[in-house]
Amino acid sequence: MINKKNLRSFVQFSVLLALEAIVCFTPLGSLPAIGPMVATLSAIPVIITAIMLGTGWGSLMGFFFGLFSFLVWTFTPPSPIVAFLYTPFYSVGDIAGNFWSLVICFVPRILIGTVTGLVYGLLSKRMQGNAKKDAVVYGVSGVLGSLTNTFLVLGGVYIFFGRDYAAAIGQGFELLLGIMGSMILLNGLPEAVLGGLCAFFLCRALKKREVR
Repeated sequence: MINKKNLRSFVQFSVLLALEAIVCFTPLGSLPAIGPMVATLSAIPVIITAIMLGTGWGSLMGFFFGLFSFLVWTFTPPSPIVAFLYTPFYSVGDIAGNFWSLVICFVPRILIGTVTGLVYGLLSKRMQGNAKKDAVVYGVSGVLGSLTNTFLVLGGVYIFFGRDYAAAIGQGFELLLGIMGSMILLNGLPEAVLGGLCAFFLCRALKKREVR
């Protein structure tokens, strides 16, 4: 028989999975950031899952984030010229995706949940009794979880598709690191701040309610 704790975790995971689907498959998952850039909400349910339910559940939610992203980039890519980065079933001229497209699409998303859960567990133990514990534990966990995705995706793109990506966007390869630095500043950092804030305000409130 499924005990009450496992049943509650399954129900909570199902609700968060529905939210993940909404932010991945609808425009509700994007918020204006700086200039033409947008901050996506897709990492938020993964972060919340990892903190509320644990590293294993969080990593599983990250897998679904990767799966949903794979489906979007394969069938309805928001930017077709770079879809090959996330799916092996898309090509632009002579440039095509491959196995590493799947690695970029799945691994960083899975590791959002892994890193968030591990950091949350470690900080929770190390900072017991600290008056500023909540802000650090929740905020840092959310920020690092989000940045894991940002750096691993961009790092994977640079390592496995650097020259192809530069050619696809009409830029020289020597400019790629600068372009990616701008993406981290204008896109990745707002997402990380959003991840930290959601972790602090939402997970902190939910955890306190659980204690009651």
